[in-house]
Amino acid sequence: MNLINDPWLPFRRRDGERIYAPPAAVVDPELVDLDFPRADFNGAGWQFLIGLLQTAMAPANRKEWLQLWERPPEREELESRLKTWQDAFELEGDGARFLQDRDPLEGARQASIASLLIEAPGEQGLKQNTDHFVHRGMGEEMCPECTAAALYNFQATGPAGGTGYRVGIRGGGPLTTLVLPRESDAPIWHKLLLNLLTRDSDFRYSDPDPRDWRVFPWLAATRTSEKGSSTLVTTPEDVHPLHLFWAMPNRIHLDEPEGPGTCQVCGREAEQVFRSMRMANLGYNYDGPFRHPLTPYRFDPKKPDQPPFSQKGQPGGLGYRHWESLTLADPEQGNLPALVVQDYLKTKQPLLLGEKQPRLWLFGYDLKQNKPRGWYSTEMPLVAIPPESTDLFLSWVRQLDQAADRGARRTQDAVKQAWFSRPKDAKGDFDFIRHRFWEATTADFYTCLSELAQAIESGVTVLPAEVAQRWVSAIDRAANGVFESLALAGDEEAMDLKRVIAARNGLRFWLRSGKEMKALRQQMQQEAVV
Repeated sequence: MNLINDPWLPFRRRDGERIYAPPAAVVDPELVDLDFPRADFNGAGWQFLIGLLQTAMAPANRKEWLQLWERPPEREELESRLKTWQDAFELEGDGARFLQDRDPLEGARQASIASLLIEAPGEQGLKQNTDHFVHRGMGEEMCPECTAAALYNFQATGPAGGTGYRVGIRGGGPLTTLVLPRESDAPIWHKLLLNLLTRDSDFRYSDPDPRDWRVFPWLAATRTSEKGSSTLVTTPEDVHPLHLFWAMPNRIHLDEPEGPGTCQVCGREAEQVFRSMRMANLGYNYDGPFRHPLTPYRFDPKKPDQPPFSQKGQPGGLGYRHWESLTLADPEQGNLPALVVQDYLKTKQPLLLGEKQPRLWLFGYDLKQNKPRGWYSTEMPLVAIPPESTDLFLSWVRQLDQAADRGARRTQDAVKQAWFSRPKDAKGDFDFIRHRFWEATTADFYTCLSELAQAIESGVTVLPAEVAQRWVSAIDRAANGVFESLALAGDEEAMDLKRVIAARNGLRFWLRSGKEMKALRQQMQQEAVV
C-alpha cells in the first residue's frame, strides 16, 4: 500500500458518510474531518496530512498561502505534486518502507502488531500477567490502513519501550495543538491550511529532496545509538527541519501481511492483515533544541541556555488553567506556544477578516512510565490580541486564574474538612475535587476571555466590572455546588453535621472575604477606564 496514491484515509463527509480516499482528496469541499475508529489515530492522521503538505507544497509567503485558502488546487493538480514523494511512502515491499528500519531485523524480537497500540501491554506485562486493564488479544490483526495509522501514531507519540528503546523527537507523549476554524463543518482543506507554515515564517528550511534520509530517515540505514558511537545522539544539525514530522525513534519492521482477515481495530474485512512485526532498540536518539511546529514548549527563564521541553498530557486532563501557556508566548514565564499557533495570531488572522476567534484543538496522551493514564482531546478558544496589549490582557487572565486556583484549593480543603476529623492526615488522591471545580467554571472562563478581548479592542485599561462580576458568580456557584455534591453525599447517620457546617461556613467566608475575591468585588464597583 502506498500512502500517497492509495485510498487509505477514512474521511467524514459533511453529510456524515465515511469514505476512504488518498491524501489528495483533502481539496474536496465536502470532506470535513478524518474518521478513524480511534481518536488517537485521528490525531495521527491530522499530523500526517499537515506534515505531508508542509513537505510537498508549503507556500512561499502569505500571498501564496491566501491564494491556496481562496482557490484550492484541483485534485489532479495536488495528486501530481504529491506523486513526487510517493517512493518514500510505501508501507510494504523490498525497498524503503514508510517509518520502518531498512534492515529487516530478522534477528530482532518478534512482537504482535498490537504492540503499535499505545495502550497495549508491553513485553513485561505479558510475561508477568499484569495486563489487567488492556487485555492481550485486542488489535492482533490489523488492516493495512489501521496499521499505517498505528505506525505513525506510535513513532509520533514516542513512548520508550525498555532499555535502549528511544523516546520520540518531542519526548514521550507530547501535546499537539492545531488551529481550527470556528465552524466544525468547515472544509478539511481550510482546517489543514491554518496549520501550514509559509517558507518565510519562523520555521525556515532549505528545499527538501524526496530522496533525502535527513527528511525521511527510513530511506537510509538507521543512525543507531550504541554507547560510544558517533551517532549516539541525533541533533537538529544532523537532520532536515522537516524530519520533525517524520521522526523514527523506534526500529520497527513489519512482517509480511497475511490474509484474509478481520481488522480488530476498525472491524472491516481485509484481503490482507498484519499480525506481527520486528522491533529492535538503539534507534534514533534525538537530543537538542528540536521544536516541532505543532507542539507547545516550555523553557526555564533562569536557564536560557537549556533547550525547551515539550508540554505533555497532564493527570486530570487539560483545561483553561493551561490556556495561557498554550496560546500566548511569554519569555518571563517560559511559555512557547506551538509555532502554528503563534503564526496564526501573527500572520494568518490579519489575512482572514472575520476569523477573530477560531478554535484551538489540543490532544495527546498522559503517559507515566510510558504507559497511558489517559488520552485527552479538548478545544479552547484562540483569542487574537494586539502585541501592544498583551501584557494588560495577560494581567487580567492571570487574575482570573489565581482566583480560580485559590477557589479550587479552598473547595478541596473544605470537602476534606467535612469528611475527616483530621483532614491534613487524610491519605489518598483528592485532586478530583479541584478538577470538578475547574470543570464547573470552564464555560464562564471562556466567556470572560471573549469579553476581555472585546474590552482590549475598545481600549479599556482596567478589568471590566461585568467580567469581575461574572467570575465572582462562577467561583461562588462552583465552590458551593462542588462542596454540597460531595460533602453532603452519603449516609446521613455517618455524617458529622457539625463538621460539615463548619467547613461550609469557612468556605463561604473565603468566598466573601478572601483576598482574591475581595479584589474582584472591588473591581465590580468601578467604572470602565478608556
